[in-house]
Amino acid sequence: MNLENPTRAPQTETPPEVSPPNPAELPFSEDLVLAHLKNPEFPAERIEELSKSTSALKSRKVRLALAAHPRTPRSLALRLIRELYTFDLMQFSLKPAPAADLKHLADELLVSRLPSITLGERISLARRSSTLVAAALLIDKELRVWQAALENPRLSEAAIVKALQGRATAAFVEAVCHHAKWSMRHEVRIALLRNQHTPLARAVEFARALPPSQLRDVLFASRLPERTKAYLRRALETRNQRV
Repeated sequence: MNLENPTRAPQTETPPEVSPPNPAELPFSEDLVLAHLKNPEFPAERIEELSKSTSALKSRKVRLALAAHPRTPRSLALRLIRELYTFDLMQFSLKPAPAADLKHLADELLVSRLPSITLGERISLARRSSTLVAAALLIDKELRVWQAALENPRLSEAAIVKALQGRATAAFVEAVCHHAKWSMRHEVRIALLRNQHTPLARAVEFARALPPSQLRDVLFASRLPERTKAYLRRALETRNQRV
């Protein structure tokens, strides 16, 4: 007697897992390789094979994508980063996927190359680069470079303060004093009150916004001209008498 249920659905075999095709074994297509590298789950062994493809490595876009892929072995990523061109380094450091230390390495490499790249390239980097690179360009000797860096949306208040504490030029200090964004920041104003190039009128304005005890401390370590500091101290005494 046949005891099987005649209504039972026939069993189907589970299809075997199909691994991604190996683009290194196919005729080189930059678009195809880049499409594979957009997949964060693309296997590390496939990445290793791609890194040995002469055709693939001739493409700047492929080298950048390989360096930035989360499954790229660290030793390979380090080698590729050091071989990237200037603006590829900038793009790498701005990508979300790479590890923080790898992005920091890219920034450091880029900063080390700044003295050897053209004025136009430095201006472009100043506008678009990471915080670290924009900060380095604040002390560029060319006015158009540091002016562009001041407008970089990734620039930090700490970078401005550090530049003011260094060998900032009078033109740079003047620009920060009148900058719509940075002249309003508390720590920047303190740094300006300690800088010898800050104009008297701006120093007076910034000093008025500080509590008397803090202003005394700032002026004690300030490099403002003695006449300016004396004027601010007299204004402080007058303010205290009115309280």
